[in-house]
Amino acid sequence: MNLTELLFIILGVLGIVFLHDIIQQKHAILKNFPVIGHLRYLLEKAGPELRQYWVANDKEEMPFTRAERSWVYATSKKENNNFGFGSTEIMYETGYPVLKHAAFPVKEMQKESNIDTKSLPCAKLIGASHNRKKPYRPNSIVNISAMSFGSLGRKAVSSLNQGAKTAQCYHNTGEGGISPYHDYGADLIWQIGTGYFGARDTAGNFNAEEFEKTLAAHPTVKMIEIKLSQGAKPGKGGILPQDKITEEISKIRGIPQDKDCISPNSHSEFNNIPEMVQFIEKLADISNLPIGIKSAVGGTSFWEELAAHMKESGQGPDFITLDGGEGGTGAAPLAFADHVSLPFKIGFKRVYKIFKNHNLINDITWIGSAKLGFPDRAVVAFAMGCDLINIARESMLSIGCIQAQKCHTGHCPTGVATHNTWLQRGIHIDSKAERAANYIIGLRKEIMQLTHACGYMHPCQFTGNDIEISSGINAFDPLEKVMGYEKVSIPKDELENLVN
Repeated sequence: MNLTELLFIILGVLGIVFLHDIIQQKHAILKNFPVIGHLRYLLEKAGPELRQYWVANDKEEMPFTRAERSWVYATSKKENNNFGFGSTEIMYETGYPVLKHAAFPVKEMQKESNIDTKSLPCAKLIGASHNRKKPYRPNSIVNISAMSFGSLGRKAVSSLNQGAKTAQCYHNTGEGGISPYHDYGADLIWQIGTGYFGARDTAGNFNAEEFEKTLAAHPTVKMIEIKLSQGAKPGKGGILPQDKITEEISKIRGIPQDKDCISPNSHSEFNNIPEMVQFIEKLADISNLPIGIKSAVGGTSFWEELAAHMKESGQGPDFITLDGGEGGTGAAPLAFADHVSLPFKIGFKRVYKIFKNHNLINDITWIGSAKLGFPDRAVVAFAMGCDLINIARESMLSIGCIQAQKCHTGHCPTGVATHNTWLQRGIHIDSKAERAANYIIGLRKEIMQLTHACGYMHPCQFTGNDIEISSGINAFDPLEKVMGYEKVSIPKDELENLVN
C-alpha cells in the first residue's frame, strides 16, 4: 500500500464519521462539530488520568492523594517510603492531628527485630465475654476489609488472601460468599449480607443447613460478620444482572443463573433489635464462633436500643465494625457515596459514647474501617477506641490499583476490579501477594514505631490525650476534648499478658 492509497482510506473513514455525526440526533456537539467533536469525548474520558498524572499536585487528588498512593506503592515494594525536606502539610489547618511523643520512648533496639517479622495481635480475645466456644484473637491489628469475589476479580482476591496468610492477618470475604480464591490459608471473616450468599435457600432466605455446609467446607473461617450496611451505600441494596452471573458465581453464591440476583436493602431474618440479637445467637450456637455486625452510622436510636438490649440480656454481637461515609470499594449512586452516613470519626465517637454509658466497651471488640490504612490515621483510630482496623482500598493499591475509578464499569485497567480475562493478565498472583503482605507488615511496623515513640508497647494503649487536633488559629486541643469522651482502657492484666 502506497501513501496515496493510505491517504484515500483515511479520508474515506473520516468521511463516514462526518456523515454519521451530522445525521445522528443524540449528541449536539458531534452534530455541530462533526469529526473534531470526538476530541471532546476523548478528553473527557481521559480526564481522570490527565489530572492524576499531569495536573493535580501531590496533595490534591481524591480519594487518595498522589503522596498517599506513593507511600502505599513504596511500602508494598519494600522501597524507600521516607520523604525528604520536611512536611508539606498545613499543620495549622483545622482537624490536623499531632502525636505527642514521649521524652523517653520505648527503646526499639530491644524490639526492632520483632517489628517487621512477628504478628501484632489484637489486645482482646473476641467472643470471650459472651463465652463463645471458639473465641478468636486476631494475630494482626491491621487486616483486609470486606471486598467480595464479584467486586474484585479472582486474581485480586487470590493475591490478597495469599498476602494475608503471609502477613498473619485475616481476610474479610465481603458479602459475595466464600470463593475458591479465599482458600489459600489466611484466616477468614465470613461476611453475610442481605443476600445470605453461601447460606441461603432457593428463595433467598437464610438456610441453617447451607450455613453449616459452608462452614464445614472452610475451616479457616474464624468469625462471622453480619453486614447491616457499608460506608459506600448504606440502606441501598444491589442487583447482579443475569448476564453477569457465571456458572462459578452461581455456585459460590447459591443463586440461579437464569434470573437477576437481588440483594435487598435490609435483612429478611430480622426486623428489630431483639430479632437481630436472636439471629446472632443462632449463628453463634451453630458455628461456636464469634459473631459481629458491620454498619455505617446514621441515626443513633438504633445504637441506643442495641446497647440497652445487650446490657439487659447479656447477649449480642462480639464485635462491631463501624464504617465511615468516606469508605467506598462498592459502586454506589453519587448521592449515597457523598451524603448518606456519617464520616468515620463522627460516627465512631457517637456509637462509642453510647456503649461506654452502658459500661459495655470491653464486652465488644471495636473495628474501624474508612481510609485508615496509613500510620497516623490508624493511631488516631486506636486512640479513639478501636481495637482493630480493616483496610480495603489501600490493600487494592498495594496489588496494583492506580485509582482509575473504573471499578463499577468492569474496565479496571490493572485487572483488580474486573472479571475481564485480558485485563486480569496483568496480575501475577505470587508477586502481588508478596506486595500485599509487604504493605500490611510495613504499615504495622510504622504503627509500632509511632507507638514506641509515644512511650507505649501496644497501639491500644494510645488515648485521646496522646493526640492534639488543630482547632483554629494557633489552637490545638486534645483529641479527648474534641471527641467528648475518655477512652476506656483495656484491663491491665490482659494487656500485660499480651506485651510481655
